[in-house]
Amino acid sequence: MSDFSGVEEKDYVSLKNLKVEFRRDDDAEEADGCFALCFWIYIDSCVSFPSSILVQKHPDVTCNMPFLYLDDKKKMKLFPLLFMHKEAPSPDNPTPSTEIPCASTEIEFPMKKWVHVGCEVLRDLMRLHVDGEIVGENPLTCSFNKDLHTEGLKRLCLACPDENEDILHGYVHGLDIMFRKPAIKNHYVKDPPLQLSIDHSSASEIEEDSDGVWSIVGGKASCRRIFSLDVVLLDAFGGHVNKELEVVASLLYADNGVPVENTTDAEPPLLMNCDGIEYASHNRLCKLINGRASFKLKISQLSSKCDNRLFQIMFDVPGLGKYPFLGTLSLPIRCVSRSRNTRTASITLRKSSNRTYYGNGCESPSPDDGSMQLITNIVREAKPSPSSKRIKLGQDVPFVMFKEEVSQANKVHHSHGWTANQDNAHAMSMKRKPEDHCGTENNSCASDNSEATNSDPRSMLSVSSPISDLIIFKYCLGGPAEKWHLLKEIAISATEEQLTHFEKQVSLFSGCLHHRHQIKMAKRLVEEGIQAWTSVSGNNHHVLWENLAFSINEQFMKIACSTRPLMDQDLECLRRITGCRDAVLQEGFERMWSWLFPVAFTLSQSAVNAMWDSMSPMWIEGFITKEEAESSLQGPGGLQDPGTFLLRFPTSRSWPHPDAGNLVVTYVDNDYTIRHRLLSFDFIHSSPSKETSVKPLQDLLLQEPKLSRLGRYGVDFSM
Repeated sequence: MSDFSGVEEKDYVSLKNLKVEFRRDDDAEEADGCFALCFWIYIDSCVSFPSSILVQKHPDVTCNMPFLYLDDKKKMKLFPLLFMHKEAPSPDNPTPSTEIPCASTEIEFPMKKWVHVGCEVLRDLMRLHVDGEIVGENPLTCSFNKDLHTEGLKRLCLACPDENEDILHGYVHGLDIMFRKPAIKNHYVKDPPLQLSIDHSSASEIEEDSDGVWSIVGGKASCRRIFSLDVVLLDAFGGHVNKELEVVASLLYADNGVPVENTTDAEPPLLMNCDGIEYASHNRLCKLINGRASFKLKISQLSSKCDNRLFQIMFDVPGLGKYPFLGTLSLPIRCVSRSRNTRTASITLRKSSNRTYYGNGCESPSPDDGSMQLITNIVREAKPSPSSKRIKLGQDVPFVMFKEEVSQANKVHHSHGWTANQDNAHAMSMKRKPEDHCGTENNSCASDNSEATNSDPRSMLSVSSPISDLIIFKYCLGGPAEKWHLLKEIAISATEEQLTHFEKQVSLFSGCLHHRHQIKMAKRLVEEGIQAWTSVSGNNHHVLWENLAFSINEQFMKIACSTRPLMDQDLECLRRITGCRDAVLQEGFERMWSWLFPVAFTLSQSAVNAMWDSMSPMWIEGFITKEEAESSLQGPGGLQDPGTFLLRFPTSRSWPHPDAGNLVVTYVDNDYTIRHRLLSFDFIHSSPSKETSVKPLQDLLLQEPKLSRLGRYGVDFSM
């Protein structure tokens, strides 16, 4: 029996140099010729279609037979194997490629992107895998003859056809051949390739015109402005890769990729600003720190001096070689001598993320679950208004169970205000800019804003000192992402006493009490999240979802103090929150954990715990979306009767959002309209003493006149 061995092990192999030969091996003999060829592929360009990626070459076969192929619609096809399948193309009986049975993708194969491909060859079946998923398969007839197969495969190889050298350009990474129940998904997550890209959210002092062209002020030294851009080194899953490498920037013409010449004053066209000194960008490399390199640049060459041509900035990593995926281009740039007076057709890009503030400092809701506006302690999902307050009275009839808490919260809300005006707040430079790391000496560029070295929460904490007002103001004014990063850093470094002080000060300066609970749970959330990820991932940046799901279920039941496990629909909802498919990145896990932990913590409370554990009736639905909840309230003839309701956790509320972990009641109103009300659990979390008894949530719900019948189960409580 024959075996298969791959190419010489290299990080990235050009398609034109790829050659896979088949040799003897005991594993192959036991596998009866079944194997899986797995690799990552990056197709940079293809001049014409159809085109063969890999062909089957054999000295006794005069013409090359296709193995992996892109058809005229750019779909990838996997063809039968010579000496194994009767349907395999034969020079003695030529068959058009369109008539040969094959496994094929349903959609166009992407270009200029890393894609994982698995070619699974079985005796009576061929499967094509893309990014760990089966995208096509085709049953075949086995013509397996052991002697013929052994002799034929000894001299069979797979390679890119010679005639495609100038047609198809691409690269392969991590090629491997596996036998005996090939674990293609494991290969998919094992060693993803790298790619360099621009983090457009980091762009600062750049205007983007309506035609998608960046406008940057440059020219003479007295006129040109510093603009900032970050580049990130990522793996194929989008995770940051920490490698000690350097990135260089150069200015090219957008129309032909030729380097822009020096100015008439012999100045380099692109300058790096480091410690207030300008260097030619090609002489000053920027180090990647934790997968990120931050550039402060200036352009000395004007578009008007170059026949009004557009420029582009090329970033690449000289230490890894010249590969298209390890270089990235900015959008086209028009360099002008001064900023235009009229900006109605342009957008200024700055480092701070876009966000909408509520009038009292609470961040606006994210859109994935519908916008919400607080009305008393119950929210109505509606369009957010920048001027709306978190607590408003008299605009809607509150649910009875929260009347007392609303009154108390309203008194506190109006008794506190800002102790510093907005001018003072802006004078303290709330916006923190990341430090730049430039040069081969690993020295850090001085930030234009000296506050960059002073605003790190870890540098401002000590065992005895409270958290500074600067950090408190930054938290109050920050958007959701800024709050998440800031509170995470504080939770790691601060003591419980410091967090208690921080919680009180945030409530005071924001005029909003609803942040308290999220700050209280911060330390436990972060510490247990780190433990949960480390226990399942080891030192890997990503794990398979199927391995993570079991651990998540255990952690959830432990935190929620519950005997009710997560069901398949719950786990699927969590997987969607991670934003991942089969492989989960650490960033995706943190996103999911920030949603799950507050939910589990809420369910651990005595007023709610029994409702979650109850399966008949099922008071609380599993993890479902707003749309799924509305669908559940539909009957055969339309909406169910008024008063029908169900409880769910909103998927748009994640820590440290003030409403993270709260429940939403979705119900049919008297006018046969589905409404959503957020139940605030302040009556649980802010109980005046531990001895104070809190009514079970189901008892409070039954007091509400608008809620009479529990969801899909039809349990009527109005009798």
